[in-house]
Amino acid sequence: MASYTGRGVHGQIVHKLGTRIVGGDLPEGAILDLRALGEELDVSLTVMRESMKVLAGKGLIDARQKRGTFVRERKHWNLLDADLIRWQVESGGSMRLMRDLADVRSIVEPAAAHRAALHRTDEDLHAMQTALDAMAEAHTRSAAEHAEADAAFHRALLNATGNEMLARMDLLLEPGLRERDRVVHSHARAADPIPSHQAVLDAVRDQDAARAELAMLDLLAQATHDLDQITGDVPTGPPQRS
Repeated sequence: MASYTGRGVHGQIVHKLGTRIVGGDLPEGAILDLRALGEELDVSLTVMRESMKVLAGKGLIDARQKRGTFVRERKHWNLLDADLIRWQVESGGSMRLMRDLADVRSIVEPAAAHRAALHRTDEDLHAMQTALDAMAEAHTRSAAEHAEADAAFHRALLNATGNEMLARMDLLLEPGLRERDRVVHSHARAADPIPSHQAVLDAVRDQDAARAELAMLDLLAQATHDLDQITGDVPTGPPQRS
């Protein structure tokens, strides 16, 4: 799921074509003429072929005899790939991504907070506190820095569960969470996220599993409310737990 784009000319071509595919400019089923695309993008056929290998690895394209290279159906795309997540945001598909992410988080993170309160170590608490301190410092400076610190907090929480498979759920959540934070916290309407994260940390520190789960539900409700503020779909009253 590591990001590929940005690595020289290959990365630039992967980014350009990936964005066009995810954005629908190159729709599902479209046949890709590598020579024509190479001439359009002013790169060699070798660069195009190498770029196609990367896009194929992300599930975006395939090649068949007699059919050629074509864009695959969305159901085959690796939607957890960090590049695909970023391309969705860049191509205007961020709201669908954010809603799907919110659903997944509502399933995983309350249970993770409950378990973390029962199994956390002093090292886990230190990692969560360090991330929260970094969030507080970055909140007024940079949405990107805030996204990094927020991802570190949630990664530390998952690790505090003591469950190796839950700990690796960061691979599922983190790419989307980073993009979500960049979108939300670049807007003045977003609420201060520190109190809701502090409430989760306090409950985990106190080994109060029920309170930790409820605190995470409150955090996620606030996250949804912030997203609604940006989209204009703002419910009346305070954020509600899902």
